[in-house]
Amino acid sequence: MKISVQAIGLTPHEPLESHVDKKVSKLGTFYDKLQECKVFLKVENNSDKANKTTELILVVPGDDIVVKKTSASFEESLDLCVETAKKLLIKKKELA
Repeated sequence: MKISVQAIGLTPHEPLESHVDKKVSKLGTFYDKLQECKVFLKVENNSDKANKTTELILVVPGDDIVVKKTSASFEESLDLCVETAKKLLIKKKELA
């Protein structure tokens, strides 16, 4: 599975990139037809403390799976995205 990370308006530091790789690479164990995962990291322009948005686009045969979460840190929003994506991949596998 190919993993691409795009950070919009910021430069991701090394621990964040390794966290993304570690978490996202586990998604392949839940659905073997997963072709690519695109990760978008973005800081929302608002006054809330929870302004770090992570968006996952999972490229699978049929419809792509898109998950978007916002929280106080990129690690937290990524973890939420991965949990939701995991559930959706398991559901997709059961329906296949």
